[in-house]
Amino acid sequence: MQAQEDVEPTVRIREVKKDRVNFVLGNVDLAFANSLRRVMMADIPTVAIDMVEIETNTTVLPDEFIAHRLGMIPLVSANCDEAIRYTRDCICLAGCSFCSMMLELKVACDDDNTMEVTSAHLEVVPFPEEEGSQDPGEELSKRGEWFGHPVGKNDPNVPPVLITKIRKGQELKIRCIAKKAAKEHAKFSPCSAISFEYDPYNKLRHTTWWYETNVEDEWPLSENAKEEEAPRDDEPFDFNAKPNKFYFEVETDGSLGPQEVVMKVRLRPACCS
Repeated sequence: MQAQEDVEPTVRIREVKKDRVNFVLGNVDLAFANSLRRVMMADIPTVAIDMVEIETNTTVLPDEFIAHRLGMIPLVSANCDEAIRYTRDCICLAGCSFCSMMLELKVACDDDNTMEVTSAHLEVVPFPEEEGSQDPGEELSKRGEWFGHPVGKNDPNVPPVLITKIRKGQELKIRCIAKKAAKEHAKFSPCSAISFEYDPYNKLRHTTWWYETNVEDEWPLSENAKEEEAPRDDEPFDFNAKPNKFYFEVETDGSLGPQEVVMKVRLRPACCS
């Protein structure tokens, strides 16, 4: 019989949507599956607003609150590995078009109706070039049309992110600088949720089922149970058994597609912390 460690890992995709992917990972151990989850959640770089310069703010919200909300808005980051540099790797002194993106928010309410300020009001503007800069970088040519724009700005079916609400006479005038990073903050994570399940029948007894009257009613089986055989009542407990099939659900915030998130994992070392 072939040992489990001699069998190559397998991936079977069950469902792919615009913002999520569901797949089954087989022939790996629990540590590998959890490492995959951690890498997708924290090690994949994206572009996010990192510096906010507020020129005018006459809203009811303080500057820090608005700056935090701006930082958490997901920005389109497709192909950001090649389309933008890390600021630490750039030769500029204070940001340039090769390592940063500039966005502006200029809104004012002039009527009696409450106005909603959303991510759709953010506009990407050209980064001011330094005099004498002759950087031969190719990053700009590798950016898509909507690179650095708020997610959903070009899609009427995606609702924008609400930043604040303003009334007549109130105004916001803000300049934002976005950069590429990972791990530094949750805003750089491309995923909104990642989960995996194994052993849906709890054959390994890793989960203690607390219940009041009936375990079947209070702990219903998930859809993943259809992938495995139900245990027999007379089946002895195997103390040496280990899980080797994991059911993943990866949901992104739109900054990167689910396929790009999963495929980028193989280009990075597994997280071991």
